[in-house]
Amino acid sequence: MATKKRKATRKTPARKPPIRKLSSQTQPQQQSRIQSLSPCLTFQGEAEQAARYYVSIFKRSKMGPILRYPAAGREIHGQPEGTVLTAEFTLDGIDFVALNGPPFKFSEAISFQVFCRDQAEVDYYWEKLGAGGDPKAQQCGWLKDKFGVSWQVVPEVMMKMLKSKGPGMERAFMAMMPMKKLDIATLERAFRGK
Repeated sequence: MATKKRKATRKTPARKPPIRKLSSQTQPQQQSRIQSLSPCLTFQGEAEQAARYYVSIFKRSKMGPILRYPAAGREIHGQPEGTVLTAEFTLDGIDFVALNGPPFKFSEAISFQVFCRDQAEVDYYWEKLGAGGDPKAQQCGWLKDKFGVSWQVVPEVMMKMLKSKGPGMERAFMAMMPMKKLDIATLERAFRGK
C-alpha cells in the first residue's frame, strides 16, 4: 500500500512589530549618551575646582555641564541658590561627576588607577596628582591628591611582573613594598634578579 507523502510545512516566525520612528515633535531636542557606570566624587564646595584640576592633568579630557542648586529644597540641602551642584567631566574617555554635597570624607578604600607606559608618565602623574597632597599617604605607588582623593600611579610593566609566576614576581613585589613613587628600572632589575 502506497503511503502519501506529506508536504513539509514551514513554520513562519512570528513577526515583530515595526519600529516606529518618533516624529520630530516627540523626539528630544538633544540625545546624549549616558555612561552606564560613572564615579561620583563628593566635595565640600570644591566640585568645579576639582573637576577643572583633573581635566588639566589628563590627556583626552574635557569639562562637561555644570548644574547649580535651585532655590527649591534649600531647607534640606542648605546651599545658596546658584551654588555649583555638580560638575561633569571626562578623563581619558571616562565620565565622572563632582558633587558639592554632604561633608563626606574620601578614603583609601577607593582609589583610581593610572596605568603608565614608561617612567616619564609615572613621574608626570605622580608630580601632578601628588602636588599639595598628604606625603604621609604615599606608599607603593599610591598617593592622595590635594582634595584627599586616592590614586595609584602604576607602570604597566609592573602589572605584567605581578601576573607572572616564579621568583621574579616575588623579587619585584619585595622591591616595590618600600617605594613611594614606583621606579621601573629598579623593579625590572629586581625581577631579573640583578
